[in-house]
Amino acid sequence: MSTPGQTQQETAGEAAQDLVIEDRGHVRVLTLNRPQRANALTPELMAAIAEAFVEAGADPEVRAIVVTGAGDRAFCGGFDLKARHEADQAGKPFVYLMSTRERFVFEVIYETYKPVVAAINGAAVAGGFELALACDLRIGEEHAVFGLPEAKRGMGAHFATVMLPRAIPRAHALDLLFRSEYIDAAKAESIGFLNKVVAKGKALDEAMAWATQIAGNAPITVRRMKETASKASGLPASAALRLNEGVNPYLSEDRVEGIAAFVEKRPPRWKGR
Repeated sequence: MSTPGQTQQETAGEAAQDLVIEDRGHVRVLTLNRPQRANALTPELMAAIAEAFVEAGADPEVRAIVVTGAGDRAFCGGFDLKARHEADQAGKPFVYLMSTRERFVFEVIYETYKPVVAAINGAAVAGGFELALACDLRIGEEHAVFGLPEAKRGMGAHFATVMLPRAIPRAHALDLLFRSEYIDAAKAESIGFLNKVVAKGKALDEAMAWATQIAGNAPITVRRMKETASKASGLPASAALRLNEGVNPYLSEDRVEGIAAFVEKRPPRWKGR
């Protein structure tokens, strides 16, 4: 968080250091870079993440996004409660995240139409659990732990309260929310939160393999799938089946190219149109 006397430019510079952005082919990798604080979220870091997702969504060269954390201890430990405690002691008001002028960072991630893979390299708890939840696919390392301790902290877990029962069976979701107990990676996979558990140090490699495979598919089709799946959630089937989100792949140049490549037994050359 910013300290007295800091300029906005200095604060933005710190946020940039706290989020490392790199491109690997058509995959953009975002790394939370605060390992000394369990990659905990600050308002500045959350703003930087949201901005990075908006930019990735607008970049035609980016076809998939991977989110991970620095180090091997934590993917993300949630909101920086030490910093918040200092702010409370200083009498600074708490600004509820959903009440800010900008969209909530987890909403931005969830609504980004490009597939997002979480490479969970360590603990994903509280806001870190919600960060992983906002992603589409989740690869977790075997030593990682997961949980929502908000009920023990007097916090809210608003995003998880709404979205977790849509991602995993309701009884498991409410168990995590109500009892605030941590679970290990094997349990997280068994209840459907994780797509796959890998050895320690292998989450990013596996997530990159998945994201690269996704990026090799027709971008218009993948975009359509992501947008439709997101916006169909909660709708009656009759309404969901009539959604027409994004560019229609059946009418695209890539549909012609995909069929031609199959018939000619060669890799397709996607144009994204």
